[in-house]
Amino acid sequence: MSTSAVLRSEWIKVRSVRASFGSLIAVFAVTVGITLIVFPTVGQAEAESGGGDPVLAAFYTLNFAQIAAISFGATAVSSEYLNHALRVSLWAVPKRGLWYGTKMAVIGGAALAVGLLTSLASFLTGQAFMGEYAIGLGEPGALRACFGGGIYLALMALFAAGLTVLLRSGVAVLSLLIPFTLIVSFVVGDVAGGAARYLPDRAGRQVLYQNAPGAPGPWTGLAVLALWAGAALLAGWWAIRRRDA
Repeated sequence: MSTSAVLRSEWIKVRSVRASFGSLIAVFAVTVGITLIVFPTVGQAEAESGGGDPVLAAFYTLNFAQIAAISFGATAVSSEYLNHALRVSLWAVPKRGLWYGTKMAVIGGAALAVGLLTSLASFLTGQAFMGEYAIGLGEPGALRACFGGGIYLALMALFAAGLTVLLRSGVAVLSLLIPFTLIVSFVVGDVAGGAARYLPDRAGRQVLYQNAPGAPGPWTGLAVLALWAGAALLAGWWAIRRRDA
């Protein structure tokens, strides 16, 4: 089977599995929906208080998008472990490297496309309600954050996908990553200090700041997250090669 045929089949799987496709849609829908709730009600009041990073504040709702992105990466893979679906997939595509590479390419590509759209839409939607406090794409760091936010969501999806292959459980990955990104990362940050900035979520979010607070820098932080995602994908590749389906 050709690479293009495998890519098409993996995209069909993403679209046909409710959990994975629903999570992918939720990246956009939930983020923009929460933006429409938060920014008209408290956006200007928060801006009046001052003291915060205006670009980071503009991308506040990406905190919710990352949960959906993690869910997408996990569920897009975990469906392979239901009812021995992985055996069927590897029967159709005996070359495990081809199957694994195309699956991750589809997950990463879909997450990147939706992530970029979500990042830009949430920014423009939110600023439409900010009145005199609105910032535009010409604001220093804003355009970088729009692109970086989409890349961040794609890398988080791939990080979750790689871990799901390694652990063979979407539930385990979601139970690990969602509390980690929402709670544990910040608790560890208070204890570990500067070292915690190199945790995957905290390093990746540096790109959302107008002026990143300390190291790593915006693009360096995304590179750190890419290393985490790459390590998870390599671990998943090791697992798919060594284990029986």
